[in-house]
Amino acid sequence: MDPLILYDGVCRLCGWSVNIILKADRRGRLKFAALQSDPARSLLEAHGLKPDTMTSMIFVEGGRVSMKSTALLRIARHLGGAWHLCRIGWLVPRVVRDVLYDVIARNRYSWFGKNDTCPPPDPKYNDRFLL
Repeated sequence: MDPLILYDGVCRLCGWSVNIILKADRRGRLKFAALQSDPARSLLEAHGLKPDTMTSMIFVEGGRVSMKSTALLRIARHLGGAWHLCRIGWLVPRVVRDVLYDVIARNRYSWFGKNDTCPPPDPKYNDRFLL
């Protein structure tokens, strides 16, 4: 299975991030599912995670689940261009990276806004989304 990104479908910051990743993933390998979708819920439950408590972007690759800043760094590995510079993030201790991630995650709706529902993907990317 291709690498999969689970994201908060109503979070505007998350939607913006997904659009950036879609454009940067030149090989088109990364797949996406909103945390609110049935495929994401099933996958999370299969990994012993509670879907209703997830507030993080989650990256699943080869049966391995990564969350928070680690997920972002693993996603960046799949992107071309300047995204490879993100590798420097691995030098920062995970606890420090995740504190910053948690601050943003906790405030994402007030800082960036929230949609009432998960907006549909751009039709040209439909094959990249599990709905």
